[in-house]
Amino acid sequence: MSQLSQPVRVAINGFGRIGRCVLRALYENGYRQQLQVVAINELADIETISYMLRYDSTHGRFPGSVEVADERHLLVNGDRICVRHEADSESHDWASLGVDLVLECSGQIKSREDCEAHLRGGAQRVLISNPADSAVDNTIIFGLNEHTLQPEHTVVSNGSCSTNCLLPLLTLLNDTYGVEAGVTTTIHSAMNDQPVIDAYHSDLRRTRSAVQSMIPVDTGLPLGIARLMPALAGKIESLHIRVPTINVSALDISLQLQRPASTDAVNSLIAQAAADSLRNIIGITHDAHASIDFNHDPRSGIVDATQTRVSGDHLLKLLVWFDNEWGFANRMLDTARAMTC
Repeated sequence: MSQLSQPVRVAINGFGRIGRCVLRALYENGYRQQLQVVAINELADIETISYMLRYDSTHGRFPGSVEVADERHLLVNGDRICVRHEADSESHDWASLGVDLVLECSGQIKSREDCEAHLRGGAQRVLISNPADSAVDNTIIFGLNEHTLQPEHTVVSNGSCSTNCLLPLLTLLNDTYGVEAGVTTTIHSAMNDQPVIDAYHSDLRRTRSAVQSMIPVDTGLPLGIARLMPALAGKIESLHIRVPTINVSALDISLQLQRPASTDAVNSLIAQAAADSLRNIIGITHDAHASIDFNHDPRSGIVDATQTRVSGDHLLKLLVWFDNEWGFANRMLDTARAMTC
């Protein structure tokens, strides 16, 4: 985008954890000159929206100004943002606001068919903040396939926080050593689909208090691997456990490699990629860390080199930290820029 061109006009549909993180990251990380949020669609009232943007228990206070201009508009760092409360996706009128791109952050939209309501409402493109069906034009994971994005792609998924963490590393290791088989365990912070105290839920495990137990839940991560890395289809199984922390998750990765490896060689490979091909996407650390150290980290994943293990030259174990909110929100913005700028 040239310095004289206008910022891409963006709407956020769903202003929950990811929607708010995307808006915060846009201002904090210097994307505002390229992307401008002109509309938010959220069912909550505007005073609550304003309050939850200003104050966040996980990421702290918004580093700027947030004001309610009137009952339909927020002022964020002086930028006027229209606030709507449409429950029916067919009621969106993005054309009147000149919206170029809708960031679909409600967590409820998982199909191209549902996203097309945004296109009918006048948006030019849609980027979904969760895994979607195979009918979308593309699923973009930075560090894996961002080069496959085409101008004609109008409905795109950004995958999940776990796929963004895992797949760049899995690609690097498969290219270097070959992956025969593997099992991953996502150790994920509690989420808002879990109750604070025991309450009814369609998933019996998620009837249990999120603050008292580590709770296994189902994961579609192997499906994402099979779709985006077909050479590894059927070779990777995955588990997912929710734990009583507010943010920052970890991936425990076990891989059976085809070619021999060592702990030092694997860590060196990842360090080189983190400084070059995967710069700002994957990191590596040799310090003694706890999960909270990676709160507000914009990278997709950070390999804990102190925990890398190789058994019998072919069995590799990695521990990878990732901020499941902030890291993913930053990848959303990377994809948004790639789609429009």
